[in-house]
Formats: sequence, C-alpha cells, structure tokens
Amino acid sequence: MPFAFGCVLCKNPYTKAMPRNWGNTIYSLLDQEGPFATASTPPGAALFSRLARRRAVELRRQNLVAKYRASRNQVFELLNITSYPEIKALIKDKIRRQEINRRAYLLLGNMFGIHGSEREIVSRVDGYSQTADSVIRYLNNRVLARFAPFIEITNEIDITSSPVDLLLIMFDDRYHKKARFEAKRKLVLMSLAGSIDQRERETDIEAKFAEFLHFLNSFVWSPEIRIGELDLFYLLSRHEPEKFSCTDVRVLTEAEAAGVSLLPGQKLTLIKRRRFRAGTQEVPIYVSVRKKAPEAKVLKLIRKGEENPAVAVDDELGLLGVLDTAAEVKLFQKHLTESAIRANSFMTLEDISDTLDGISSHSSSNIGSSTATPMMKFFARMGGMRVEFIVHTNKTYLDYIYKKDVSHDEYEVKRIFDSGVTELLFPREIYHLDMEGARNQLIRWFRQRIEDY
Repeated sequence: MPFAFGCVLCKNPYTKAMPRNWGNTIYSLLDQEGPFATASTPPGAALFSRLARRRAVELRRQNLVAKYRASRNQVFELLNITSYPEIKALIKDKIRRQEINRRAYLLLGNMFGIHGSEREIVSRVDGYSQTADSVIRYLNNRVLARFAPFIEITNEIDITSSPVDLLLIMFDDRYHKKARFEAKRKLVLMSLAGSIDQRERETDIEAKFAEFLHFLNSFVWSPEIRIGELDLFYLLSRHEPEKFSCTDVRVLTEAEAAGVSLLPGQKLTLIKRRRFRAGTQEVPIYVSVRKKAPEAKVLKLIRKGEENPAVAVDDELGLLGVLDTAAEVKLFQKHLTESAIRANSFMTLEDISDTLDGISSHSSSNIGSSTATPMMKFFARMGGMRVEFIVHTNKTYLDYIYKKDVSHDEYEVKRIFDSGVTELLFPREIYHLDMEGARNQLIRWFRQRIEDY
C-alpha cells in the first residue's frame, strides 16, 4: 500500500517527544517528531524551500532516505504520475481520477493476493478502510472514551475509502492539517489491515477457528450438555483495601446471589459455566473462546513496532478458562491432551508458564503487563492449529479483573499508552491532548469504577 509523507518536521513548543523510535518502519510515516511529519502545507508544494532542505537533512540524519524514496515512488506509481506538479492537476480532473482509482484497486488487489471480480476486489480493499476506522473507533469508544471529543475522526476522512482519494487529500491544500494527517494514518492502518487479511487467507484462520470450536464441542465439553448451554453462577468475593486483591471467594447459584447485599470491599461477578468430564466427575469451567479481531491485530502490530503479522500476532486463536482450584486447572490441562488423542491428533503444549502458586512470577516482554498476574498460560499445538490457553482459578481470575496494577482494564490503558500507540495515532500537536495526563486520569477512573461499582 503506498503512503504519502509530510513536509519537514515543524515542532510545536509544547509537543512532547515521542517515547519510542519507530526506526525505518511504516510507523515512521506517522511520527510527528520525525521528517515525515504532516505540516501546515501539503508535501511537495515547494520542492526547493527551506523546509524541504531541512527535511532532506533530517532524512539523512535518521537514515530514512531510502524510506522516503520508496514512499514517494509508491505514491507516483499508484497515481500513475512522475512528479509532484501532476498531483494538482489530478485533484481537479474527476474523469482521470476515476480511471486511476479503478487501476489502483486492481493493483492493490494483486498485491494482497485478492482473487475475484473487480467489484469483489473493491469490496475487499474498502473493507481494509473499515478496519482502519474500527481501530480508531475502538480507542475512541473504549480506552480513550473519556477523551472522545479530542480524537474524533474528521467526517470527510471517515467516509472516504478509496486509497487514491486518501492520497490526494494529503496533497490538497484545501484540507486542514488534521484531515491530511488522518488521511495518511488511514492509509497506514489500511496497509496493516491488508497484510493481516492476506495472512488470514493464507493460514485459513476462519476454517481453523470453526475446527477449534468443533473440537471443543465434540471432545472437550461434557456430552451431557448441549452446544452453547451455559449454567449461571456468581463469584462472591472479598478484597483487601490497599491493592484490592481477592482474599476470599465463594461460588453462588443464581438464587443465592439474588439475596446478597454487598458490603464495602465485596464484588459479585457473573460467570457462565460449561462442564467437562474427568472420569466420573463433572467439572465446571467458565470459558471465553475468541478469535482476535482485525483491529486488535492492527493495534498489536503497532505496539510491537512490527509490520509482518506472521511475526507479531501469534495468538490469533485463544481460550480463557476459569476453574475453582489449581488442582482442577491441572486436571483440565490433562483433559485437553487426552481429548486431542480422541480427536486423532497428538497435542503438544508449548511455552508453558504456571504461576498459580502465587510465588512464581511469569516473565513478559509486553509493554504495560504485570509479572504479578498469577495464571497458567500455554500454547497448544494440534490439528494444524496453535491455540493460546490462559487458565485461572476463581481467585486469580478476580485479581485479573480487579486487582490494582494488575487488572485487565489498567493493563489495556498502559499497553496502549506506554507502547507509544496513542502518541503515534493522536499526536499532541494535532489533537491537543496531553497523553501522560490522560493515561494517569484513565487509570484512576478505571480504579474508581472497579472499586466503587
């Protein structure tokens, strides 16, 4: 996917420096502290200006000259032009734009290995636009919901799907700097979405997900329950005031939970349980099975600073399980391997980490994660699939949800902010949002919501 690039770095006196160096990756094109920064005037407007000379110096200093040339050539090739002045004429020529638009869709379809009619190719590429918008909406509606007015997408960019139209917006002086940055951001996110879609088609992830669900329903869960049948229970837990860690937990039926009046420091958590059979014993388990959504994969690529989903996204399929005790967790693990044999497949467990004893701690290279989160984590390889399993006891699961500095809500905020994703996608110079202050405020807000409700 070709991407445009901004004029030379135009620093704002209150702009905070980027917390990480994006190097020679696609993400450097969005770095408002780098030579590809979106400026007040479109790129290519004045090739021999002082700003252009400063950009050239900065490109050499950061070893990004090759990246600049490759990006420029991609822009020219997709637009079927040979120089910047041709872009102005193209912006005003609707008939030629339609021809180039059609040509661009076919070129991109071939690049991402999309087969089908012209309409199918256009629909697939436009789907990458929807994924790009979903990335921003996810952050807008969830992690950064309290700051949504700051980071809303410009209407004209929101409704634009064509890569050619987005490129031309970046070179059109009629559009504000924010809109031109968002057009470039959308193209970068579309490129990542395209790479992810290509990877999913190559690995046939949809079929594998269906196969994984079939394995669970046919061989893992108790034959006494119907597919999708769930029993409702509640966890009544008590939490100490300082860290809000779980000190005691009881499993209640729906009827028992209806008569509970919560005291300070108590939580009532709904869990919908399935069952598996170990010998003659029926063991209850709460399960959440998921296939990672495209927007989540895009965000993971950015957090890791990777462009290749085959390298960065190794947990496309996953299962979260919660059992009453650590002994039942080990029983479930044994049941899994035995179930695979019944399904005529050997199962090997990889990268096993067991910290349920509360003494050991797992090592994690993920930014924002806490090594103090007890769990059993492993990857199960079987039937041509590699599935991530995270298994908790009731107590460790409640800590995973509620404990200070450990809870998933806090983790979500920390990994998005501390990895530099928010600063990259919503630079302060353009969005006027202090990310450090927003991070701390959001963590306090999540803590208050966890402990007070």
